[in-house]
Amino acid sequence: MSAISKLQYDPSRWLTLVLVTMAFWLGGSLLLDFVIMPGMYVSGMMEETSFAPAGSVIFSAFNHIEILCAALGLTGMMILGSTLPEGFSSRIRTLTALSFILLAIALLYTYSLTPQMSALGAHLNLFNPVESVPAGMNQLHFSYLSLETLKFFAAGTIFAWCYRNHFAD
Repeated sequence: MSAISKLQYDPSRWLTLVLVTMAFWLGGSLLLDFVIMPGMYVSGMMEETSFAPAGSVIFSAFNHIEILCAALGLTGMMILGSTLPEGFSSRIRTLTALSFILLAIALLYTYSLTPQMSALGAHLNLFNPVESVPAGMNQLHFSYLSLETLKFFAAGTIFAWCYRNHFAD
């Protein structure tokens, strides 16, 4: 007796995975950037000496989720690139490159920007009150916002392509 596998590849599963991943990631980023952080700023929490450790914990957790989302998106794009018909190949290559950029951004956030911002924001001298924002913090904020803009563009492009191709039936 021989068993014949009837496992068939269905690209819509990978499109769905990438679509859901990008939606989750974009939604989380929008929530963090436009609800949580402004809420902390308005409530005055950013002026507290305990903000740097709290911000570090929040951003570190979110950054690790971003790495997972970027890895899922990149994996999905690579699998779609190897299995979709030839007409999709140039577009998939571009989307795979955007996925690599998203992974690089998540890694930069996790291992460079967040630790630097946490270190600059840490108030280590209890006898000297904090009078102003450290000098390098504005440059780090600019870097963060620039990378965040690039992230929204790349993830939005991938999301839009997956959405169009998933519901093109």
